[in-house]
Order: sequence, then structure tokens, then C-alpha cells
Amino acid sequence: MIELFYANTPNGRKISIMLEEIKFDYKITEINLSKGDQFKLDFRKISPLSKIPAITDHKNKISIFQSGAILIYLAELSGKFYDQDNKLLINQWLMAQMGDIGPMLGQHHQFHHYNPGKSKFGEDRYFEIAKRLYKDLDEHLLNSNFLAGKKYSIADIATFPWIARHNWHDIGLKRFKNLSRWYEEVSQREAVKKGYDCLNKGEKIPKI
Repeated sequence: MIELFYANTPNGRKISIMLEEIKFDYKITEINLSKGDQFKLDFRKISPLSKIPAITDHKNKISIFQSGAILIYLAELSGKFYDQDNKLLINQWLMAQMGDIGPMLGQHHQFHHYNPGKSKFGEDRYFEIAKRLYKDLDEHLLNSNFLAGKKYSIADIATFPWIARHNWHDIGLKRFKNLSRWYEEVSQREAVKKGYDCLNKGEKIPKI
């Protein structure tokens, strides 16, 4: 049994989607970020930087924090979405999400969505970076079915929940033909739908 320490964020959804994709039994322990659950000692023993997601694999008696590390662990454990002969490319796109796509869109959320009008510099800077990321992803997906080639992988699972907040970005996903095609294809996967609404609150993946 996998215990997923979860909040309803793009990073949290990466892992719930992965667990649905690989069909592992799991239970969710919600971490209420607004109430500061992430700073409690018991959780910090699992996630030293007070970040979600984290997991405990009770069968193998191991806990893991950082979403990329969790995805790699689950992929290797299940033998899915992390092809041995394509690991280098998958790792590059996974790291692109971890180091660029997620953090930069996250900053765009902070300035543009949560705190508009507080910093023109911050709003303008991260809006331009977000637009560049959309453009770069769109250009890449012109010649690639998925982020790391012909097959769906953990790189796609990691990136999808961030693009699923496209309504917050005010960029216009439908303007990007290849990125939209990828988004629609991933959106139609049953495991993605279930993982997106893992708390069973009736949350639907945003349409383009």
C-alpha cells in the first residue's frame, strides 16, 4: 500500500495520476497547506523541506519526497512509463518540468493569479516566461507525439497538471496547436481523469 501525502496542486496531482496509471493501491492523507500541516513534525520526518507530495511505501518500508523522485521510484517499481532505452530523454524532460516549467509557471501563478497588482515587474517577467514556455513546448511537440518521444512517460505525467491550469495563465492554450493536441490526448486517459479528481470532489480537467 502506498500512502500519498497530498494537496490539490499540480505537484500533488502528478503522483495521484501516476498511481492511477500503474494501478497501485493507495490511500490519501491530505496535507492542508493553508493550516500549515506541512510544517508539522511528523510530516517533516517524511518531507524535510515541508513540501508535498510525499509517499510512504508501507510494503517496502520507505518514504520518498520530491515529486520527480517519487515518479522515478514508482516507474521503476511498476516497470511502466520509464522505458530503459529512453531514460536519458525522459530524464531531461522530467528535469525540465522540475527545474523550469513548474517553478516558472508557479511564479506566474503567484504574481498573475494570486497577487495581481502587487508587482508589475514580477507580473510582466513571469508572464513573458510563461508565454515562452508555451511556445517552446508547442515547437517541441510539432515533431514529437509526447514530450520524450513516441511514448507517454513520466515526463508527460509531471508536466500535464501544470498545463491543466492554463485558465490561470491567460495565454490561450488553443493558440498552440501542438501543445493543445498533446493536452487533449493526455486529458482523455482514464487514469488521468481519476488521478486529477482523486479526492472525488467532481473536479473536471479544464477544457481548452
